[in-house]
Amino acid sequence: MANTTGPDYALEARGIGKQFGSFWAVKDVHLRIPRGSIHALIGPNGAGKTTCFNLLTKTLQPSTGQIILNGEDISGLRTSDVAKRGMVRSFQISAIFADMTVLENVRVALQSAHGRAFRFLSPISSIRGLDTRARELLADVGLADAETAKAADLSYGKKRALEIATTLALDPQVMLLDEPTAGMGHEDIEPITQLIRKVSAGRTIVIVEHNLSVVSTLSDRITVLQAGQVLMEGTYPEVSADERVIAAYMGGVEDAH
Repeated sequence: MANTTGPDYALEARGIGKQFGSFWAVKDVHLRIPRGSIHALIGPNGAGKTTCFNLLTKTLQPSTGQIILNGEDISGLRTSDVAKRGMVRSFQISAIFADMTVLENVRVALQSAHGRAFRFLSPISSIRGLDTRARELLADVGLADAETAKAADLSYGKKRALEIATTLALDPQVMLLDEPTAGMGHEDIEPITQLIRKVSAGRTIVIVEHNLSVVSTLSDRITVLQAGQVLMEGTYPEVSADERVIAAYMGGVEDAH
């Protein structure tokens, strides 16, 4: 019989909630995300997706409940401690150093992953050794030909690809992607969708995504939130046909959190 509390689930939320004053932005949310799967959180504006995501990544501390990563309760840990345990978040707003080259951005991420603080007086040899791995990561995300370009000069889609490369530099077991296609034109959405599928090999991915076409293409399972609570969970065909989900999206409420 499968062990439902340990290795079968990379990430679990057990009744998590977040209260702001008298308002519950998220309440009694339960999630079980199987190892190696892609799981999406969706919902209309104000459903609590961002708050739930912030709780999972420990950007916010939960008011109630537990968050379990690889069988370990991480509810009381800081974001940096969670990252050391293999769960890393990629933010909606691209978190790259615009004035650095593409290669330098990935090298800095690798320095962080190897516990080497960025020092201007460090010997060149101490960081050049990371270039091989940095170039491998750039090749993985389709930026092999752009290593000398300034990050600021990249297209929006390529900036997101670079952000994914810097996230991969931390060698995460669990990646949480916040609106990975937000603000993209149609020409960038498909390459980024394919990239997410590619880097999901051997990893668990959780995404918050508004583009339901992307969700339908990528997701193994989907959790639908409404008013801070789980409305339903299922496959895309199950979710998209559910009358409660259709009503929630058609009804749309103001986005509070």
